[in-house]
Amino acid sequence: MKERKLKIVADAHIWGVYAAFSSLPGFNVDLQVVENSAITQAILLDADILLTRSSTKVNAELLEGTSVRFAATATIGDDHYDKPWLEGAGITWANAAGSSTGSVIEYMMASLLELHVRRLISIPDSTLGIVGVGRIGSLLSSVCEKLGMNLLYNDPPRERIEGDGKFASMQRLLAEADVVTLHTPLLRDGDDKTFHLIDSEWFSAFKGQGVINAARGGCVDNSALLNWLDGDVERFAVLDCWEGEPNVSKALLAHPQLVIATPHIAGHSLDGKAANTQYVYSALCRYLGVEPVWSMREALPVTHQIRRVTTEKGPWQSLHRLATTLYPIMQDDHEMRGWLVQPDENLAGSFSFFRRNYPVRRAWGEEQVEMANADEKLIQYAGVIGIDVLHSEV
Repeated sequence: MKERKLKIVADAHIWGVYAAFSSLPGFNVDLQVVENSAITQAILLDADILLTRSSTKVNAELLEGTSVRFAATATIGDDHYDKPWLEGAGITWANAAGSSTGSVIEYMMASLLELHVRRLISIPDSTLGIVGVGRIGSLLSSVCEKLGMNLLYNDPPRERIEGDGKFASMQRLLAEADVVTLHTPLLRDGDDKTFHLIDSEWFSAFKGQGVINAARGGCVDNSALLNWLDGDVERFAVLDCWEGEPNVSKALLAHPQLVIATPHIAGHSLDGKAANTQYVYSALCRYLGVEPVWSMREALPVTHQIRRVTTEKGPWQSLHRLATTLYPIMQDDHEMRGWLVQPDENLAGSFSFFRRNYPVRRAWGEEQVEMANADEKLIQYAGVIGIDVLHSEV
């Protein structure tokens, strides 16, 4: 049977893009891998497939008049896709929702343990308010519950479907949560609008001390967050997502109560990026009606190194040591704060460059860890956050 021609234009920063998409069963693939700045209407005129990351806005301006009939983003977020227009134009679209869930949970665990050892929270005594209880929020709640945290959930779309037995109103969450963490998509309008969900009015009602945003930058109003932090030295924030990124607020980045600052890399473990590609590859195979032949598992390197970690004075300190050995989150924080000496106009470039050239960070479940003198409770807690301690004797 004669192979059909298929032209694919893909962002160069999709992990494993050549291995995954240069060959597809039954097709003679013309794969053009380019920088996102080169993804223009001109290059797409005769393309069949478009594969992007978050820097490319996929809408009528880009695709009208082209032959593209399938577009996918190798990212969880898809607010850079004009989905109503795509559907109206008969263009199938896909995202990688769920692919980086494990990586984001690891980021959250590293963050919460960092807050704990700095005595900003006490994990077993704090109430965590989770806004957005989808894939990430649900898994986060399961992990935190097993660690003994008190939890409040807010998710209006789910509450309308499932009833209010499990969910708290935003009013209750603001009154009772010590820390609020966001895990919502960015929706700019509608009943469930999340753009500037956390604004000055929200902060005026919030009785807690901390805010974490590992969702989308535009969900938090920068000015409102700055004013809130300035209002009390006991308040703190953790930001992985920034309003206006890659342009970030220097005032916010420099704020002493911004405890952890990272450039939108919560989902950037090597395994998370590989899963992004796997999700998009699988969606494309479904669209084309072909059997998948590429697998991220075969493409990822095998981890041979054994991480040997010593225990600390207490279980939470030891758990923190485990987590930050596998993911030294404060190195990412240090890198980002180093940009403060740069001119404002260079910040966006540094932000984008770091994300595209992010150091290899493996999923915790792929690492081999030995910890001398670890007791059963510590081994149990390590397992809860996804770390399998192989050996616990001296």
